[in-house]
Amino acid sequence: MAFKDHFSGHAGEYSKARPGYPAALFEWLAENAPGKDLAWDVGTGNGQAARPLAQHFKHVHATDASRAQLSHTTGSSRVTFRVEAAECCSLADASVDLVTIAQALHWFDLPAFYQEVRRVLRPGGLLVAWTYQLNRIDPVVDALVEAFYDQVIGAYWPPERVHVEQGYQDLPFPFDEIEVPDMPLVSIMSLDDYLAYMDTWSAVRRYRAANGEDPLKLLKEPLKAAWGEGIYTRRVTWPLVARAGRRLADV
Repeated sequence: MAFKDHFSGHAGEYSKARPGYPAALFEWLAENAPGKDLAWDVGTGNGQAARPLAQHFKHVHATDASRAQLSHTTGSSRVTFRVEAAECCSLADASVDLVTIAQALHWFDLPAFYQEVRRVLRPGGLLVAWTYQLNRIDPVVDALVEAFYDQVIGAYWPPERVHVEQGYQDLPFPFDEIEVPDMPLVSIMSLDDYLAYMDTWSAVRRYRAANGEDPLKLLKEPLKAAWGEGIYTRRVTWPLVARAGRRLADV
């Protein structure tokens, strides 16, 4: 399965504009992993999940198939960044306490990836994949964004986007699943911040490449009016959905 790269061309913008994940998520990961020696963050991108993981684990092995994405990483001495495919990493057998995948599971060759996860996780080790869905601000803004998402750029989303919309519930997950508490992703954004975030959407980039014009121009003025005169920042909330499971001991 070829690596599907929708973000390397704007890796710098992606690293600046994407919201961070909630601290509570990483606390939960540390509490539920069987140990805190080694975590593998797969599809790490710019290291958005690897850095907070390093606050809880002695070492984080962070990998991505995109060298361009990894060129924008910064991090702790506890994080090692490597250009590696999700389906073939350099970690030793049964060496990992936790495997994390942030907003990337839908890009992988899942049978090959899950085989690699079973190889590197120690018995009882935890696999957690999460994704966030379309954000919420208020009903007026949300209606504009939903119409833009569906009607303007809808045809330009990669087919794998459906897995994000389904919260990964439609994907196979052959591990002993455990429940993950609700931990929404929240950010305080200006209108410019929010438009910069939308500009990282793969469908926006694909629309622009196909049509030679920026689809966000169609949204900017209506969104500015809906944002509210004199309101500089708004609270933006993304529903975050996670699937978690343990590697059972071999029988």
